[in-house]
Amino acid sequence: TMGNWLVNHWFSAAVVAAWLGINIFLFTYYFLFFDRNDQYFYTREILGSALAWARASAKCLNFNSMLILLPVCRNLLSFLRGTCACCRRTLRKQLDHNLSFHKLVAYALALFTAVHTIAHLFNLERYNRSQQAPGGSLAAIVSKLHLHGKNWLNPIHSNHTVSTGPQPCAPWPSRPTHHPPASPQTPEYVAFTTIPGLTGVIITLALILMVTSSTEFIRRNYFEVFWYTHHLFIVYFAGLVIHGIAGLVRGQTPQSMREAPPRLCAPCMLDRDCGYCCCKEPEFGSIPAESWKWVLAPVILYIFERLLRVWRAQQKVVVTKVVMHPSRVLELQLQKKGFRMEVGQYIFVNCPAVSLLEWHPFTLTSAPEEDFFSIHIRAAGDWTEGIIDAFQQRTEMPRIKVDGPFGTASEDVFQYEVAMLVGAGIGVTPFASILKSIWYKFQHADQALKTKKIYFYWLCRDTGAFAWFKDLLASLEQKMAESGKADFLTYRLFLTGWDTSIANNAALNFDTATDTVTGLRHKTIFGRPMWNTEFAAVATAHPRSVVGVFLCGPEALAKSLQRSCHQHSSLDPRKVQFYFNKENF
Repeated sequence: TMGNWLVNHWFSAAVVAAWLGINIFLFTYYFLFFDRNDQYFYTREILGSALAWARASAKCLNFNSMLILLPVCRNLLSFLRGTCACCRRTLRKQLDHNLSFHKLVAYALALFTAVHTIAHLFNLERYNRSQQAPGGSLAAIVSKLHLHGKNWLNPIHSNHTVSTGPQPCAPWPSRPTHHPPASPQTPEYVAFTTIPGLTGVIITLALILMVTSSTEFIRRNYFEVFWYTHHLFIVYFAGLVIHGIAGLVRGQTPQSMREAPPRLCAPCMLDRDCGYCCCKEPEFGSIPAESWKWVLAPVILYIFERLLRVWRAQQKVVVTKVVMHPSRVLELQLQKKGFRMEVGQYIFVNCPAVSLLEWHPFTLTSAPEEDFFSIHIRAAGDWTEGIIDAFQQRTEMPRIKVDGPFGTASEDVFQYEVAMLVGAGIGVTPFASILKSIWYKFQHADQALKTKKIYFYWLCRDTGAFAWFKDLLASLEQKMAESGKADFLTYRLFLTGWDTSIANNAALNFDTATDTVTGLRHKTIFGRPMWNTEFAAVATAHPRSVVGVFLCGPEALAKSLQRSCHQHSSLDPRKVQFYFNKENF
């Protein structure tokens, strides 16, 4: 129900609402400031409302640039997850939405960049039009101030001179009547040769490349493209910091405002009789660059984050065992001094023999109780194919670098009385760690185990994918039967792709004690789960329990499970509640 969804997601909604509210406040406040403040009276005469659109969007760009790096500071998130260990699960769960928030901020950056760019295109055109206009309008008069000295408002300077002959009107007698010709400038010249123009073009191109290469299709099929283009964030932040230092957009200085109030003195600039005019020429100054103030702290934090990663990557990793499983799945068992993990955590792996720069995330499949840590790598792209080939065709063991471990939603699995674990294909890996840890807890008769029941669902396209994991399930079955807790784990294996020979063989041997596909006691189910039926059964069996639903799998399955969690959670908080958790890398 919607009410239950709001209860479970109120904090996420509050964070997004606060973020949205700050953006709206910043945009509205600075739009009105630049649209009404007398300091920019003369600037608005040239630019009109495009000034306010450009400056308000710039403030929002600074704010979101400050936030964009924080959700990808993995060590910071792991630290916060550790310090929130005693917090309510609702608060801890928000850390699992880090990538969603990162994407949300990125979309906002793209939107405000578009607004900022379009506004400045209008500004350039209006600067140029005012510079070319005859001297009758206020915009044309203030655009030609550069001809009489160093004071200027319009960054596009014309090559006209003021006549040396008698002047019909000289509102500011002190200024010279002749100045050497200025270099001719055009909007294109300003856009591609000035610091703000050139950095603006570079920043925009970098952002376009980062956003377009972050689509689901590119990330899934051409991860290397995503990986390398995303490092254009360095170009983005460097350009952002120096973008405003030239100060092309200007306003009247505070001292000049006192000496020559614009609303009082502007009519004098247009008055050809000049009889009553006693105003000084307005002086203009640049808007100080301030982007660096917004991004300095998060950039320093991120630099420390990267330095910590580099330091950890240099620590020696020993490959103790290499196992090649069916369906091109490579298992690596590793050891590293001082390495400590929890269930469901993940690490980043680099293999210099394949790529010096690329780091890829892998969920740990070992249990904290083991004296090694392991990962399973499925062939799913150039890098994974490369590392599998490197270990298969090795003359010597390829070197492996490891960064991590980092926390995920699955760390909280033992905080729930009942857990539903859903893995799709190689997405079963975090649950391998959990189930192994349970095996060890039963082995040592751990009385502190809060979890009373686990439902495990594994969806695979081919039978070979079951092979590497079925031994663990078989040993779990045996151990729990020996402990008198055979009902602790209920698992269902779903084969989503099969041919008629497999189905016919399963049908002929349906009455056998073990499954023909896996050799386990539970039969393999052909097809996909009916989630409504599964959730209804769990809700009936545990009418007053808090059920944690954990997924490592595709987005379409996540939406389906989330919908089922909402539908089957009771409005009464004392009755069954389903909490959805998804692995995010």
